[in-house]
Amino acid sequence: MKMFLPVAAAAALVGIMTILKPAVSQADGPETVSFDLVPASDAIAACLPGAKAEVTVAFKEAILGVDTLRLHASGLPPNTTFAVFLTAEPVPTFVPVEYIGDFTTNQSGRGSLRVDAIIEEAFALVNGTHVNLNHVVFWFADPAADDVCFGAGGGPITPFDGDGEAGAAAMSSRNFLPGAPLP
Repeated sequence: MKMFLPVAAAAALVGIMTILKPAVSQADGPETVSFDLVPASDAIAACLPGAKAEVTVAFKEAILGVDTLRLHASGLPPNTTFAVFLTAEPVPTFVPVEYIGDFTTNQSGRGSLRVDAIIEEAFALVNGTHVNLNHVVFWFADPAADDVCFGAGGGPITPFDGDGEAGAAAMSSRNFLPGAPLP
């Protein structure tokens, strides 16, 4: 009989806690933001006129410790790897950036990426100054991959890949200037 008293007390406590806890609705879920990326330059826009990319970020770091960024792209060259970064500028050259992942397109030129990281509060320190990383840009991960747009060896060689050599920026959030899509 003594064993049932703690169980009954625990059940009563759970019942009281359930009554006092507010109901959580879908409206109380994480805030999300969705936005489109555009070709990072006029040359890329002319070369890849059907290129599209959408980014959706669920801001849930306060709840789960990370936000979730999802990127879906289409109209890109098939079987091509792209390196994705959070950046301080919509098409940076050598400004603060944070690599967040790669994706490779399929034979139809579609690709996607999901990243669980702190997105909303991403920043870099530059000479002790806090700089927000509130743009998204992705580059051709291999310098030769942008030959489809610039001809053999005609594109830039940029440092935006793990081996320090990437091609041109493909898509970016430059369409948000003078603002930024991320808070």
